[in-house]
Amino acid sequence: MVVAVIADIVGSRQLRDRAGAQREFDETIARVEREHSLAIQPLRPTVGDEQQGVYGSLHDAMAGVLLLQLALPQGVEFRYGIGIGEIRAIESAHRELSDGPGWWAAREAIETVHARQERAVPSARSWIVAARGQDEVMDAQVSTGNAYLLARDAIVVRMTERERRLAYGRIGGLSQSALAEQEGITQPAVSKALRSSGASALLDGLALLTGERA
Repeated sequence: MVVAVIADIVGSRQLRDRAGAQREFDETIARVEREHSLAIQPLRPTVGDEQQGVYGSLHDAMAGVLLLQLALPQGVEFRYGIGIGEIRAIESAHRELSDGPGWWAAREAIETVHARQERAVPSARSWIVAARGQDEVMDAQVSTGNAYLLARDAIVVRMTERERRLAYGRIGGLSQSALAEQEGITQPAVSKALRSSGASALLDGLALLTGERA
C-alpha cells in the first residue's frame, strides 16, 4: 500500500501570472525532491491546478508536504489531500495513468481541507483520508495525523518567507551561522526567529516523523 497526494493551488484565480506560478511550483518541487528524495513519484502537474504524487508511507507524505510548504516562495501555496489506499496502474498509449482507492481518498481529503479552510479553519492546508477497509491502527494514525496537521498548518501559514527559509535550511542541515550569512543577519537573530516563529517545533515534529532523515 502507498500514499497518494493531490495538491491544488490556493487562490489560483487571483494569481496575476499563472504560468509564472506554475514554473515556481515545478522548480520548487524539483528542488525539494533533489535535496530530500522522499517521494516514489514526485508531484507532477495533471489537469487544471492540480499536482499528483505518490509516497511510500504516511510519514514520508507528511514530511514531503511540510518541506514543500516551507520551500515555496511567498504568495504561492498548495492545499494537500493525502490518501491512503491501493493505487492501480492503467494502461495508456500516451502516458502513465493510475486509479484506485488511494486516489479517491486523496480526492476526498482535498475536498475536506478546502471545506475546512472556507469555514472554521482558514489556516488548514492539508488533510488525510484512508480508503475503506483499513484497520483500527490505521484509523488511529489518521486521526492523530490530522490533529498534528491542523496545528502544523497553523504555524506554517503564519510564518514569514524568511522564517520558512530558515526552517527549511535547518532541516537541510545548515547551521545557524551559515543561515545568518545567507540571510545577511546575525546568528542570534536566526536563533530568535526559529524560536518565535514555531520553526523549532516544526523541526522536532519532523524529526519524530522521519527519524534519521530529519
